[in-house]
Amino acid sequence: MITRTMFFRMLIVLMMCAAGKSFAEETNRFAFNQSAAERFEVGATLVERHGQGKLPVIVIPGLASGPWAWQDAVIALKKDYTVYVLTLPGFDGRPAVEGKGFGAAQESLLELIVSRKLDRPVLIGHSMGGTMSLGFAAQHPDMVRGVVTLDGLPLFPGTEDWDLARRGAVSKAIAARKSGSPAQFAAEQQQFMRGTGVIDMARADELAKLTAKSDPAAVMRYAGDVMTMDLRPVLPKITAPVLVLSPYAPVDAEQQKMTQEAKTAYYTALMEGTPNVKVVSIAPARHFAMLDQPQLVNDAIGAFLKTLK
Repeated sequence: MITRTMFFRMLIVLMMCAAGKSFAEETNRFAFNQSAAERFEVGATLVERHGQGKLPVIVIPGLASGPWAWQDAVIALKKDYTVYVLTLPGFDGRPAVEGKGFGAAQESLLELIVSRKLDRPVLIGHSMGGTMSLGFAAQHPDMVRGVVTLDGLPLFPGTEDWDLARRGAVSKAIAARKSGSPAQFAAEQQQFMRGTGVIDMARADELAKLTAKSDPAAVMRYAGDVMTMDLRPVLPKITAPVLVLSPYAPVDAEQQKMTQEAKTAYYTALMEGTPNVKVVSIAPARHFAMLDQPQLVNDAIGAFLKTLK
């Protein structure tokens, strides 16, 4: 016999499924819960618009991430700015596009700016999204007012001495890597979040459930694309001010063999040649610093935006 309580529980689950979301997704405390003023697609990229301020801001999550990664920043920014949050194809439950990766994502960003006639927006990116922002600002310097990149650099750290052939070989190996089962991919995401993503392990486990919604093959393809890049030669072309947020976690100090000051200096060296750049350390925080230290990140971004003209 089905009790009344059991009936209502089943009804809730059915309603959630009908809405296109699983019960687990809906109850994840880090899932994006901000209602967009507008949702539309540019190419295969999903765009959500929040706020209606005069200055446009484009927010780009990193590898295997969605708007949830920047939720606190979106809440803070939409009070004074018009915020466009991107979800790239293959990430956060979005369908992947075969053969399309980093280059197509940059094309979508250009199309968004041109089609919406955005007046020199500020680009805010995390990880791969930060690298994408730097590359776009170098390629289209007159179209960008400012760049904020959180742990997104002109090349993958530790590869500064690699030549083009080595980058290409590693890129192909990453892109060709078999993803295995969904359970295996989810386990890998959990391992990454626990080891690199955030400081709190309970938080890491919940965030891993969100990154695991991404398409494994697409994640590998984007990662391979990023590994081929070395944007250092084009950094002098960036005319907009650049803010680099450098996460630092004392818990990782022994493994990284780097003090907070040394890491800031290292990131500054990688950005050498950028005409107007500032590196700010965020601590204690790991790769997803906007989740470990949302207030520090929001304060740094807010102060930077006030300096732009």
